[in-house]
Amino acid sequence: MRTKPQIATMFGKSPFKSLQTHISIVKECVSEVPPLFDALILGDQPTITTQQEKIFAKEEEADILVDDLRMHLPRSMFMAVDRRDLLSLLDSQDSIANTAQDIAGLIMERDMSVPPEMIQPLKEFVQRCVDTCIQATVIVERIDELIETGFSGREAENVEDLVDELCKIEAETDVMGQNLARALFANEDNMKPVSVMFWYQMIQWIGNLADNAETVGKQMRFLIAK
Repeated sequence: MRTKPQIATMFGKSPFKSLQTHISIVKECVSEVPPLFDALILGDQPTITTQQEKIFAKEEEADILVDDLRMHLPRSMFMAVDRRDLLSLLDSQDSIANTAQDIAGLIMERDMSVPPEMIQPLKEFVQRCVDTCIQATVIVERIDELIETGFSGREAENVEDLVDELCKIEAETDVMGQNLARALFANEDNMKPVSVMFWYQMIQWIGNLADNAETVGKQMRFLIAK
């Protein structure tokens, strides 16, 4: 039986607020990714360095909050949500920031010049993947309302609709990633084989932003159904 909302308010408010703070930091981290690629396309190394530093700083800020939340997350039976479920949700949120850091790190470590044929589909793909992370943030921000309504009723339906929209956006990114990969392979004769390999890895990582965001949404849906 689900814990009553009144009890959830007494015992679960602090960890949920921290969870929301974390996803907000993650969103800020990921929001620096499109300007990073804009700078890469322009060959603007100083801006690439600046964006890399911003992403790394936000990822570190998110990690600090994760460690703090893991240490202080209540073990009480009065938690509105199972502790393991919250930790799983937290890990999925953190995976988004970790992926953004991986992307920034690869761009800094290697010459990732963008072939002209890939510029526009790359920019659109990156932005749409970031859109999924923004949508995931909107969903997690509704957890207060879900607690108040006992994870049921109109508020639960609203969150379900938000998750459906997130899944639709993620499906769009799958197609965009495939199209970008095709553009890469169409140009591979003009590129070094190792560059093709790294760009293919990059496309996978960008897509992982959306995959991880979708996982966050599905875990929120699981909390409603549980």
